[in-house]
Amino acid sequence: MDLLNTLVDKGLRRELPTRDEALAVLATSDDDVLDVVAAAGKVRRHWFGRRVKLNYLVNLKSGLCPEDCSYCSQRLGSKADILKYTWLKPDQASQAAAAGLAGGAKRVCLVASGRGPTDRDVDRVSDTIKAIKDQNENVEVCACLGLLSDGQAERLREAGADAYNHNLNTSEGTYGDITTTHTYADRVDTVQKAHAAGLSACSGLIAGMGESDEDIVDVVYALRALDPDSVPVNFLIPFEGTPLAKEWNLTPQRCLRILAMVRFVCPDVEVRIAGGREVHLRTMQPLALNLANSIFLGDYLTSEGQAGKADLEMIADAGFEVEGAGELTLPEHRVTPGGGCGSHAETGCGSHAETGCGSHADAGCGSHEGGGVCGSVKVAAKEQAKDEQPSEARTDLVAVRRRGAGTDLAPNA
Repeated sequence: MDLLNTLVDKGLRRELPTRDEALAVLATSDDDVLDVVAAAGKVRRHWFGRRVKLNYLVNLKSGLCPEDCSYCSQRLGSKADILKYTWLKPDQASQAAAAGLAGGAKRVCLVASGRGPTDRDVDRVSDTIKAIKDQNENVEVCACLGLLSDGQAERLREAGADAYNHNLNTSEGTYGDITTTHTYADRVDTVQKAHAAGLSACSGLIAGMGESDEDIVDVVYALRALDPDSVPVNFLIPFEGTPLAKEWNLTPQRCLRILAMVRFVCPDVEVRIAGGREVHLRTMQPLALNLANSIFLGDYLTSEGQAGKADLEMIADAGFEVEGAGELTLPEHRVTPGGGCGSHAETGCGSHAETGCGSHADAGCGSHEGGGVCGSVKVAAKEQAKDEQPSEARTDLVAVRRRGAGTDLAPNA
């Protein structure tokens, strides 16, 4: 397929595909999915070999969020029967993190519900970061606390945080349909604050909320323009008790196409399969490792994930290997001289001197006229969306987390 050969060539050169090419990936048929996976897999292996980075979530504060994000079980007005608790103490969070690290995780992601942290919250998280790093040499710590105020990213960096996560989630054009209590621009501003403070920026998306192919391409191109070091790809977990509980729009093949498109647009960036992989990829999870080089181990914030032992077996059986603590995650050209994205021997993650995934001055937003694929991609994408059968509602795979952080039960790691 000429399209795939073109995209592989561009991926190996870190060249931005055209929007029509990105849309064409999403429009490919189920019959061509293995070809798409094989092509994007060449790009993934070129930049990341067969390594899989493991990340582990610790939910520091669960539920009772004042924001109204429609996809979230912790949102204002959520009737989802999730765990609700206030801030974990630093030793509790460190103990929870230890389970994931023992299971092979390289990065701990500290997450708290809410619009954004107060200065006192930043102090709490700073103490937690210190507790985790005192107990675990070479561990990476990423904070995810919502919208940041001026100076807070710098304080987290000084406390030892290596990265900050804040997802764009969906396109600017549809953002107001998903959330009304803050704006798309607020999210972009927080990612920029993290990057400017020298934190490794982590920002991704959620697929399966009823968005169009164009929306997915829009948000992925916007992410490329922001130049995060890692891009988590979440697949909506339709929690009962949330506005999107009936949105079952994904098939395993659709998920693979989305991951492949993200890899082509952001070839040398850590692409992480995040929430919802068990629900929507199901038995095709091993194929997705050919596209993404990073996953979460064990449970998520409010839902249960695949058993950590099963994750490790899946990685080994698929012919991949867990990335070690001393290995660089990112290709060397993305690591700041003297910095440490991926190894953290010293500080300095995220401070890339050039813009765009791969240093293209015009990277981002994909405003390339022409160079597309026969000019019929938009029609093909609409036909594909019309013909594609969504997944059955697999509510049996949506299990609320009842163990780990905030409980007396051992975590799944």
